[in-house]
Amino acid sequence: MALTISNLPDDVIVEILSLVPAAQLIHSCKLVCVLWKNIIDLPTLWKRKSQQEGFASKACKRNPHDWRTFYFISKKKKNLLKNACADEGLDSWTIQENGGNGWKTETLPGNHGRTFHDPQVLKYFVTSYGECKKSQIIDLKQEGYWEELMDEIQPEIEIKDWYAARHDCGCQYQLCVQLLSQDYIVCQEFHPDLVVFEQWSDAEWREITHRFRNYGPGVRYICFQHGGQDTQFWRGWYGVRLTGSSVTVMPEELM
Repeated sequence: MALTISNLPDDVIVEILSLVPAAQLIHSCKLVCVLWKNIIDLPTLWKRKSQQEGFASKACKRNPHDWRTFYFISKKKKNLLKNACADEGLDSWTIQENGGNGWKTETLPGNHGRTFHDPQVLKYFVTSYGECKKSQIIDLKQEGYWEELMDEIQPEIEIKDWYAARHDCGCQYQLCVQLLSQDYIVCQEFHPDLVVFEQWSDAEWREITHRFRNYGPGVRYICFQHGGQDTQFWRGWYGVRLTGSSVTVMPEELM
């Protein structure tokens, strides 16, 4: 009898197939035969791939409910906001309010400002003396998060934003993030209270974070909106400073 890959023990086949790119496993290898299809559907294969690519430790205390979903979300994990740190000016953002002298970008730390904790972040957005708001809408399907995933698994969606005031001027900051349906109906919303800085604040960068959980089926878009203004009404750009924003679809935590 000729020796073929299908004659090998299942654990050996798992090890071999774990070296194949995920897209080829799903779209090509599953079609080879029933044996391969059954092995590719095994959690063992996707656990192995997750370990190989550093997504999961072999010493993890518990397994995710679905190793294949865990692998794909981990593989795609990235900040879904574009130009989050003002490196490209105001590109990729929709300006909804452009009060006072409008939005501007500046280089860290800026006048009467503080350094940022991440040395790779070099710039920030800054508001003026009139209300300033900007936003992005993220198309989850376009980013690779298929409908069944969002409806059945409902992975957690993590929101982060960093904001700071100038030391010499008071300002205010606001954030609103919405999970939207195909028809742009709000499924869930995070809209914290307005943050107000008094003049002569410490000018430190502060982080706000939130995780959407159990938001129900039907989420197809994420709308991220933030902004603010100064409270002294000084001509120029003395309002709240923003950078390092992020929206991330999170894999299930193992530890």
